[in-house]
Amino acid sequence: MRTLRSTLAGVSAAVLAAALTSCASQQGSVAAGPNAASASGPVEGGTLRMSISAEPGCLDAHAISATQQALLGRILYDTVTTLDRDGNIAPYLAESWDISPDGTTYTFHLRKGVTFSDGTPWNAEAFQVNLEHMRDPATKSPLAAAYIAPYESSRIIDEYTLEVHLAYPYTPFLYNLAQSWLGMNSPKAIKESPETLCDHPIASGPFVLESYRHNQSITYVRRKDYTWGPSWLRHQGSAHVDRIEITVVAEPVVRFNSLVSGQYDITEAAPPQNATAIQANPDLVYENLVRAGNPWILHFNTSRPPFDDIRVRRAFVAAVNTEAVTRSIGFGTYHVKDNYLATPTKYYDKSTEGLLRHDPALANRLLDEAGWTGRDSEGYRTKDGKRLVAYAPTAEGSSVTPELVQIQGEVRKVGIDLRIQQLPQAQLTERRYAGDYDALGGVWHTNTPDVLFIRYHSSEITGRRIGQNAAYLSDPTLDDLLRRAREAPDGEEAARLYAAAQHRLIELVPGLPVHENHSQWAYHRYVKGIEIDTSHPIPVFTGAWIEG
Repeated sequence: MRTLRSTLAGVSAAVLAAALTSCASQQGSVAAGPNAASASGPVEGGTLRMSISAEPGCLDAHAISATQQALLGRILYDTVTTLDRDGNIAPYLAESWDISPDGTTYTFHLRKGVTFSDGTPWNAEAFQVNLEHMRDPATKSPLAAAYIAPYESSRIIDEYTLEVHLAYPYTPFLYNLAQSWLGMNSPKAIKESPETLCDHPIASGPFVLESYRHNQSITYVRRKDYTWGPSWLRHQGSAHVDRIEITVVAEPVVRFNSLVSGQYDITEAAPPQNATAIQANPDLVYENLVRAGNPWILHFNTSRPPFDDIRVRRAFVAAVNTEAVTRSIGFGTYHVKDNYLATPTKYYDKSTEGLLRHDPALANRLLDEAGWTGRDSEGYRTKDGKRLVAYAPTAEGSSVTPELVQIQGEVRKVGIDLRIQQLPQAQLTERRYAGDYDALGGVWHTNTPDVLFIRYHSSEITGRRIGQNAAYLSDPTLDDLLRRAREAPDGEEAARLYAAAQHRLIELVPGLPVHENHSQWAYHRYVKGIEIDTSHPIPVFTGAWIEG
């Protein structure tokens, strides 16, 4: 996996949220960037003010799957493992680990001297309690539970040694433990007051939650006794800033203007329409990195009409000019995508590129073959007197999901009526888990190619556990490839299996890939010492400080 650290000199390419001219161009030296420490050295104290586009609605890492947790989690939580600057597994709360020859038993040797902010020590029992909390049905975990699904049991060997037993070899396990969604909660809080974790999680990270006002703000204060940050931070000891104040600013234009005016020091989800202006501003730094995992995909519900017919799925994909869509919504800052695996992901197979392509003639031919040969008064295709309609629910907001609006216009050209339904988040979640939709758009970023198992293996269709197979895809050949891939150790066999799985997905067409999943943010140059968590990638503020 590659180091994703970079600061773009300019937005030039025409492709998902910001134009990184190439993956190679994203790599660079942290020390050489504009955020390198000044000769005067770090300044202690002060408040870092940040605007974000949305908040997760809950801060218990195990109970959410929201994108913002990648950023917010690094403020509050520590993880058992981490990824270093090159994307390799490295120690964090675990100093080392042993893996049994059959790949089913992990023995973790834990770091000593770590405490949660309520004074509870980090030890083998704490790790065990957290694993049980993730898979407890009462947690209703949409993500962490899936990531540790092979976990069967654990045994405390001594205070700082935990033996974890898996149902089968599971190479992604260490990668998943490095993600913010699997951050460690206080075992005391889990056991005594689990109902408080959403609003007042207690962790062992560099900052402590001070206040949380839903949909408004989150405030953290630093832990003065924090000394156990990962080595890639290049900063040991407590954070430099005293406080981090986060404000939810949903409107992109307001996030941009308030950053430029100095109301905030940094903004998450920097608006792509303002990328050029940000880069032209000598006081600001613009970051635009591609996340590993799933790109932005409009998934088809393959379990019901009209997308249970593979000819309709293929026609839909062929009907959409994804280059034009990506250029329009990304303002030249996004990369177009034609695969179900993001380009920076380990074992991404470049030979899949170009296999899914814009071909309106093919789209029309496939729809004819599927029997959608009629036309109604508005030009939409019909069969047996019924219009070819697909419903795509999305969260209501100040504006409709731009990808859906653009795709709607593209498929109309071949006679498909894509109807966008804006729903309150709670209702959308209910529909999502009930499988009550025809198409569902979104991203899924992670640090392992096992995202393909999470998103497309039939065992991940929602049943007893909330699954993430939004396409309701069930294919024995793909299932076998993905199971063998996650069990294979890193190396040639894993690369071969993941390549075969990517090609099989392109044959099955479970969705329309549109653009890469970009992580974009911007900040003032007086903010120094920001590092990048290569798991997603997002900024980390443990070593950040404010100059002057």
